[in-house]
Amino acid sequence: MKKSSEGMAIGPHGPLMAVMGFTLIELMVVVAVVAILVSVAIPSYSDAVRKGKRGQAKADLVEAAQIAERYKTVNGTYTGLSAGTTSADEITPQSPKTGTADYVIATSGTPDATTFKLTATPQAGQAKDRCGTLSIDQAGVKKHSTGDDSQCQFGTTGS
Repeated sequence: MKKSSEGMAIGPHGPLMAVMGFTLIELMVVVAVVAILVSVAIPSYSDAVRKGKRGQAKADLVEAAQIAERYKTVNGTYTGLSAGTTSADEITPQSPKTGTADYVIATSGTPDATTFKLTATPQAGQAKDRCGTLSIDQAGVKKHSTGDDSQCQFGTTGS
């Protein structure tokens, strides 16, 4: 190929201009790769968010059990224990304690003189959490309603 005095290549129909840019195929490949990455990343991110909210609920449920023990120490019974107000002596009825509830914390059944069971039931988007409802009783027995024990890390599967 011939070159002009400026160093540009000269083709049969005049000077060849350097073409800059991407072809449609190259752009389509990039879009496809990005779509694949997003389809993998979003479920992983959502699962990590649910796991974090579950961790908060587990901590709040254990704290609620400690409040129940203080209640029994003062009153000599679990009778009358309930989730309701947000005072220091009462069990906060949700997790997290402020803002939108990801879990509802409540007594399961009616606490009697010697026993209680507290549950944290997932709400809204957290309802898709693999561990389901979390619970703890007066003996400190922790359970989750669904999921694998190693993934939930909160006692054993059961009700």
